[in-house]
Amino acid sequence: MTGDRIRALWDTMAAGWADGDAARFASVFAADVDFVNVRGECVSGRAAVEAGHARLFATAYRGTTLSASVVLIRRLAPDLSLVHATSEIAPAGVVTHAQALVRHDGSPEITAFHNMIPKGPTP
Repeated sequence: MTGDRIRALWDTMAAGWADGDAARFASVFAADVDFVNVRGECVSGRAAVEAGHARLFATAYRGTTLSASVVLIRRLAPDLSLVHATSEIAPAGVVTHAQALVRHDGSPEITAFHNMIPKGPTP
């Protein structure tokens, strides 16, 4: 069941993105998340993730959608999993690959997130 709950985090991100709702998008991240975006910029905290995505949704990525696919879940400890996910932003054609640490000792939440644009094909 944990795999379904983890995949639901990416579904929530995609729904928030489609609606331009930065609060919903950021709701899957821990309050103290460490987040690295595709430009290599590091931010700390859900509020910073929300603020950054609110700017994106109001400008360059207004009206776009995010489709995401969790491609790997590896349990590292009873309450922690490593997750690999790919996503595509349409119609921009941007493809990303993310690695995330997900805590799932209660409601799952992303505690660390590193997103990048790969140079080659993604899995």
